[in-house]
Amino acid sequence: MTAGMGEPRLLIGGELREARSGATFDTANPATEEVLGQVADGGVDDMDAAIAAARQAFDHTDWSTNLSRRVAGLRQLKEAFDRHAEEIRALTVAEAGSPLSFTYSAQLDEPVKSLAWVADMAEAYQWEVDLGDASPMGMPSHRWVRREATGVVGAITPWNVPHQINLAKLGPALAAGNTVVLKPAPDTPWCATVLGRLIAEETDIPAGVVNIVASSDHALGEMLATDPRVDQVTFTGSTATGRRVMAAAAPTLKKVFLELGGKSAFVVLDDADFRGAIGTAAFTVCTHAGQGCAITTRLVVPRDRFDEATELAAKTMVKLPAGDPLDPGIICGPLISARQRERVEGYLTLAVDEGGTIVCGGGRPSDQPRGYFIEPTLITGVANSARVAQEEIFGPVLVVIPHDGDDDAVALANDSAYGLSGSVWSGDRERAVSVANRIRTGTIGVNGGLWYSPDVPFGGYKQSGIGREMGVAGFEEYLQTKSLAEPA
Repeated sequence: MTAGMGEPRLLIGGELREARSGATFDTANPATEEVLGQVADGGVDDMDAAIAAARQAFDHTDWSTNLSRRVAGLRQLKEAFDRHAEEIRALTVAEAGSPLSFTYSAQLDEPVKSLAWVADMAEAYQWEVDLGDASPMGMPSHRWVRREATGVVGAITPWNVPHQINLAKLGPALAAGNTVVLKPAPDTPWCATVLGRLIAEETDIPAGVVNIVASSDHALGEMLATDPRVDQVTFTGSTATGRRVMAAAAPTLKKVFLELGGKSAFVVLDDADFRGAIGTAAFTVCTHAGQGCAITTRLVVPRDRFDEATELAAKTMVKLPAGDPLDPGIICGPLISARQRERVEGYLTLAVDEGGTIVCGGGRPSDQPRGYFIEPTLITGVANSARVAQEEIFGPVLVVIPHDGDDDAVALANDSAYGLSGSVWSGDRERAVSVANRIRTGTIGVNGGLWYSPDVPFGGYKQSGIGREMGVAGFEEYLQTKSLAEPA
């Protein structure tokens, strides 16, 4: 592991420790396929202990009621990340396969900055609201509303942007007064266990408030959904797994937050800056090898400019090759694993079977004999109903779909089980906003505007999830509402 950060261990009850079974599992570098090292492999007993520690900390400490303590702990955590930024940056490139350039934005630096925003927001938040006096049923009463923590939060996170999602869940949950058990993806356990080490060694966050159980077992997170000691479960990942989390949580009726898949549309209208719009769409889908739920993977363009759009997109994509993520000029690094590469390759085969044409890319880059790389790939000739246009691929794959005007473009964008993100480009700002307002999606950029920020709620419509992450709305996901009254 990177110098100075220690061995990757579980954080349970304030202690950094090995798994109770003594088991470990490997984590690998997706750019080289080399094993980076071993991680403590948590099991059922470890998860049980982590839940018990979180329950104890919530029920028997002042964490949920001591706002100044929570704010101080979050600020200490941000400062700890800042002190170790370059070590963690190197680790993130090695374990997540993230392009180095991406760590200066959403892959590391921006999520760390968000901790300061969350701390400031919690400090200024109106925890009680006075509703004044009224006489319901003839009884003069003074009423007020109080917001307070939900309790123990189980957080299950994916591998694509581990720091972003770990901190987007942990920061608001802690600021709200909850205790947390974090189950990170098996592909990026070091990014999570580093977080645990910083909390244990460089903050005053009390023992048991944060517990981190890395495990090779994807199913271990199900304990967080089923255990009655857990009051809320927050999950980011595939829609299929989200359904299972929701079903598992149903018997205990715990709060559920789900941030799930996407197949977002990049809509270009006939009066748009074509070169700018198409270039942006092609660039976006290559970023981090397309491994982002909010990435726009359907390019919806005017039918009479379809060939022009295809040519512009292809010219951009061939200039953005998949390569070494340590190269500052690379934005398309490797996929996370051999399994994910095989999945993407399966979709490329399917595209041809569905009658599509691969305009550029479509295979493994010849200059990358090792690592889980896929060339940026452009597909045409398939209908919007094709599987490659409807299903989340999670690779650097862009499908071009023709539209016949604004209404048709909106219909195509909305013809999806998902509703996570999108983009609309037009030379007329009001026209672009009008189209954007008709697309049923949780976030959408207009003419290149970027919505990503700690104060902006993120989440989806339809099968892209339930609830919002980030912003005040994301913070309030981790709160309960209590209404009180006394005689006036």
